[in-house]
Amino acid sequence: QVQLVESGGGLVQAGGSLRLSCVFSGRTFTTSAMGWFRQAPGKERELVAATSSGGGSRYYADSVKGRFTISRDNSKNTVYLQMNNLKAEDTAIYYCAARKYGWITQEFDYWGQGTQVTVSS
Repeated sequence: QVQLVESGGGLVQAGGSLRLSCVFSGRTFTTSAMGWFRQAPGKERELVAATSSGGGSRYYADSVKGRFTISRDNSKNTVYLQMNNLKAEDTAIYYCAARKYGWITQEFDYWGQGTQVTVSS
């Protein structure tokens, strides 16, 4: 059974930083593209960042380019989202997600429980 467990959310002031972590188990991590989604109240869920299985291909939403960095450590079955220069509009529940395949698309197969990120202005 695939499990994704996020950590690292919290409350931070605007301009601050947070690093989210997601530990993956139950499937071969190195064959899975990984992503971070977020959903703010009243808004649709959006793909924020994603990385291919080998880490060589990455995707970022325009709203986070230059501020967020996705990375993965295949030796630890973990994917990270480093978030810098946070803004109030980054406030959302952040979800880690995994695909059955190694390339990036908008469709993901497995989901974590989510972690709350709140940015105070």
